[in-house]
Amino acid sequence: FRNLTTAGHAVCVSSIDCKKKRKKKKMDDSSPLPSTIEKWSCGIEFAGDGVYGGSSHNYYQNPRLITFPRQHQRGSSNGLRRQKRDWVIPPINVPENSRGPFPQVLVRIRSDQDKEIEIRYSITGAGADQPPNDIYIIDPVTGKMSVTKPLDREERASYHLRAHAVDINGNQMEPPIDLYIYVIDMNDNRPEFKNQVYNGSVAEMSKPGTSVMQVTAFDADDSITANGLVHYRILSQTPHIPIPNMFTINGATGEISTIASGIDREKVSQYAIIVQATDMEGSLSFGLSNTATALISIADINDNPPELDSKTVSTLQLTQRAHTMKLKPIDYERNNAFTLMVVVSNQAHLASGIPSSPSSSAAVAITVLDINEAPVFPSNPKIIRFEEGVPADTTLATFAALDPDRFIQQTIRYSKLSDPANWLKINRTNGRITTTAVLDRESPYMKKNVYEATFLAVDNGSPPATGTGTLQIYLIDVNDNVPVLVPQEALVCERSRHGYPVNITASDLDSEPNAGPYVFELPSFPSSARRNWTISRLNGNYAQLKLRIPYLEAGMYRVPILVSDSGNPPLSNTSVLKVKVCPCDENGDCTVIGAVTVAGLGTGAIITILICIIILLSMVLFFVVWVKRREKERQTKPLLIDPEDDVRDNILKYDEEGGGEEDQDYDLSQLQQPESLDHIMSKPAGVRRVDERPVILESQYPVRPTIPHPGDIGEFIIDGLRAADNDPTAPPYDSLLVFDYEGSGSTAGSVSSLDSSSSGEQDYDYLNDWGPRFKKLADLYGGGGED
Repeated sequence: FRNLTTAGHAVCVSSIDCKKKRKKKKMDDSSPLPSTIEKWSCGIEFAGDGVYGGSSHNYYQNPRLITFPRQHQRGSSNGLRRQKRDWVIPPINVPENSRGPFPQVLVRIRSDQDKEIEIRYSITGAGADQPPNDIYIIDPVTGKMSVTKPLDREERASYHLRAHAVDINGNQMEPPIDLYIYVIDMNDNRPEFKNQVYNGSVAEMSKPGTSVMQVTAFDADDSITANGLVHYRILSQTPHIPIPNMFTINGATGEISTIASGIDREKVSQYAIIVQATDMEGSLSFGLSNTATALISIADINDNPPELDSKTVSTLQLTQRAHTMKLKPIDYERNNAFTLMVVVSNQAHLASGIPSSPSSSAAVAITVLDINEAPVFPSNPKIIRFEEGVPADTTLATFAALDPDRFIQQTIRYSKLSDPANWLKINRTNGRITTTAVLDRESPYMKKNVYEATFLAVDNGSPPATGTGTLQIYLIDVNDNVPVLVPQEALVCERSRHGYPVNITASDLDSEPNAGPYVFELPSFPSSARRNWTISRLNGNYAQLKLRIPYLEAGMYRVPILVSDSGNPPLSNTSVLKVKVCPCDENGDCTVIGAVTVAGLGTGAIITILICIIILLSMVLFFVVWVKRREKERQTKPLLIDPEDDVRDNILKYDEEGGGEEDQDYDLSQLQQPESLDHIMSKPAGVRRVDERPVILESQYPVRPTIPHPGDIGEFIIDGLRAADNDPTAPPYDSLLVFDYEGSGSTAGSVSSLDSSSSGEQDYDYLNDWGPRFKKLADLYGGGGED
């Protein structure tokens, strides 16, 4: 093989019998290649300004041209042909996660016989007509082969296709050629640690260079490129004692070792190391990173000789940096001052290299003072680590305090001082701390993944003494929050060629690595989602949504999109994107009519609403005109009586019954009371009627019968109602039932005597005795002759 450079790009082809032929070739205006073509006898044509081969850069305007192998005559007349050499077609390199636009032209397949006959081109193999189908397509006429969507190297790194050339009848015109397509890796995967927390240990006093532990991260990208080469570094060390950099890490292997001396378990019992893994060989500008925690426990060795502390204390103490032991208590009531000669020695041998004596002695003068000291929490603050999501009623730790008054029998009681989220409770007697709610790392009460609460320990001394302890809970993030689509609304044009795709991303309350990169998919249900829309991935955090079909009717559409995060296991959530589809102008902007249509009303519905509004306004206008016309007629109609005698303003007409003006022949005898009730009282109970016409002459005025009326008018009315309901000879149901009346035969006499036009003088003062209802009448007609 040798490298041939054309148009500035290296192309690897077979060197066997390759002879450069340069000639002028006249081409039609539709040809994508320039007029000058360098043709190599090994069968590859290169356009003078567009070659693709070996380089990850595509020249889509002038794609690489691949021709079928030429076949040569043997020189005999029998028509036998043979192929001179097997061709080596350079591989086609396509970068993964390409942003399009799709389809993207990769190469052009051509047969030399296309000048003589009409050729049809096709490709076969996995990615074309075999699963995964339709990734690569070819124009059967021009021979341009294209890729239809972004590729993912982590799913498939290469494809093997075969190109075919046949005539319009399907006869093979050229032997198939092999096409190899390689997916070029992009850095789209961040390193992943095997564990989030690593535990290791090292003995105190260890020398620099002592191996402690190893952490390992894996990258799904190509490991032979910088995309998959991981580099390790230490971000922080807690605590910074005696110096901030007590450990180092091998950038290539992840092995952690000591780098400084002075590791002392009596000063620091455990270190927390934050380790970062970055791909792109550790480039902080281009690489993707992830972190893990390494907890390094310091193992104890016998490196401290005993020391005698001869201070004036309430308890004689032998202090060794690794342990504190108490001797027999001193009885203050028996002896409050004495002198002791104390010699102490260590039972175990000191570690090598300790230049101290194995024993210590001192004369100690002891003065005993009795005071009440506050309880002390031995570890303050106390740090504990849990994964978030710890349920309620879970015991976290026992946060017990010690009473320095060890020789006084006192009781310590515990209480809560500060608990911002009200997540904890403490046992009053033993200091056991349990949860009352689920611990959530995403709570606003968390500060840098740490939740802090304080507790009180109070003894029963006189006076009581109080000690305060702080509990710090470090919550490790778990993937417990689903990603949410951002934005939730979008606007596209009803015709796909006019509009632009919608860029979408996701939001996740979790932190890395439980958040991005995200995976965006269209669910299989409803089927209209995948039928009308397509979604493509731009990178780990962004995707594009656009119309799959050329036209979609304007309106509001709810497009479900399945979003998955990068947790382990990942969490998925189907978010609904409200897409407003509207008619657009030539610039891809929604028109005014389109904005109204998007509101959910079609053109027909809008026209119908407008017609209804017009009809309603017309009806209102007609009613107003009719009312005004009636009012005008009423005002212009002349009065038939003198206005002074018009009493219409004093009469309230509510309703009328009867036959109208033609029905004026009323039988007023039904309103008269009969002069005798014998024929009524003789009827059986329940059918007695008092509305029967009396059988007397009209000129007679009989005296009201002496039959007493019922004492209860209610019973009287009920009896009358019962009689009317049970009498088969009763008039129709709407006839007037008379219970009492005045007129002919009435015992009340005639009311004509009240005529105010009488010339005789009358005395109306007796009306005052009838009560307040008749006082006004007495005032009108009585009172002398002043009127």
